[in-house]
Amino acid sequence: MATQPEPSNNLSLSVFDLSAAEKLQLVEDLWDDLAADADAVPIHDWQKAEVARRKANLMSNPASGLRWEDVKARIRQRYGR
Repeated sequence: MATQPEPSNNLSLSVFDLSAAEKLQLVEDLWDDLAADADAVPIHDWQKAEVARRKANLMSNPASGLRWEDVKARIRQRYGR
């Protein structure tokens, strides 16, 4: 996790005082912590229903899906990465 600067003059720091790089590191650390115990992250019924709907659509129309490589290529083309 990113090292926070020492507070000066007894001022409290918040996450909003972190640099962009430190904020990104914090988000990554939080994500990794959540992913380590995926069962602790609640999945709502509407999310389960959406996954089921998409799976059913893919199963009935396999050509509607995209390969992961194609998805990555589209993202990179759109956002220049």
